[in-house]
Amino acid sequence: MTDPGTTRARPWGRPHPAVAAVRAAVREVLAPLDPGDLVLVACSGGADSTALADAVRHESGRRSLRAGAVVVDHGLQEGSDAVAATVAERLLALGLDPVEVVRASTSVGDGGTEAAARTARYAALDAEADRLGAALVLLGHTRDDQSEQVLLGLARGSGARSLAGMPAARGRYRRPLLGVTAEQCRQALVAEGLPWWEDPMNADPTFARVRARRSVAQLEESLGPGVGAALARTAAQLRADADLLDALAAEATAALGAGPWAADAIAALPEALRTRVWRRLMVAGGAPAGQVSQRHVAACDRLVVDWHGQGAVHAPGRIRVIRSGDQVSIEPVAPVE
Repeated sequence: MTDPGTTRARPWGRPHPAVAAVRAAVREVLAPLDPGDLVLVACSGGADSTALADAVRHESGRRSLRAGAVVVDHGLQEGSDAVAATVAERLLALGLDPVEVVRASTSVGDGGTEAAARTARYAALDAEADRLGAALVLLGHTRDDQSEQVLLGLARGSGARSLAGMPAARGRYRRPLLGVTAEQCRQALVAEGLPWWEDPMNADPTFARVRARRSVAQLEESLGPGVGAALARTAAQLRADADLLDALAAEATAALGAGPWAADAIAALPEALRTRVWRRLMVAGGAPAGQVSQRHVAACDRLVVDWHGQGAVHAPGRIRVIRSGDQVSIEPVAPVE
């Protein structure tokens, strides 16, 4: 755990600017809730989620909300159970209640350790939110995390949805701190005299997000300060565009109806919609959403815009997309006898 050391005195009743920034971000997210609603903070014990937990505790008390937390232990490091227990004790000492420690088993798949841990983490958070009847689950991602996400999307050659970064709201999840920096979170904890845990995995270059964080810092050294903020602004601007295109794609997919579909009807769609429609059709046909790549989409698109008798497109989830005459369809791949 990191000890913030001795805090500097401040005028009575006036929080440190960093504390005020974190609390203001949380206040906006909690505004729609009713008295008595339960808000859970997903807290690793790191500076960002600890600053979030402290702000939620403060703002919930002002609005008669209940503030709790969930600490997810992935068991990926020796002694992780002891770290999780210490984090829980500190959260209880802050005044959060309930505070639950959940072990989330991580089975590494094709997406690697980070993806597997993320899947397990959200499954654990969903289960606890359901069990406890939480109105919202708050995540501690900051502007720095958003910048790293956009940079990774650029490096992978991803489309607008990936470059749009992490959403501020999705379902019951909220990310209040996307406009707050990691440094502000640390300053807030120092000002409040609160310790936090430095995860050694955050310095491990084996992980893409760590390399992205270092790359943002290097870009700021080369191009001047503000690169991280600009990447985050890019995400916000692209998200509005991506949301509109996704909504239009949903309408277009619904208009197509159940397959098989007329090839000409799909080909008539603008390319920006067509690619999104193909993704939706494949996912509806049984393809895992996270495994449908641009390569699969492009191959399907050629069935309607560059048709010269090519064979079926095999997609994740053991499905294939076939053109027969003037129609295209999606069907499961027959098991090998």
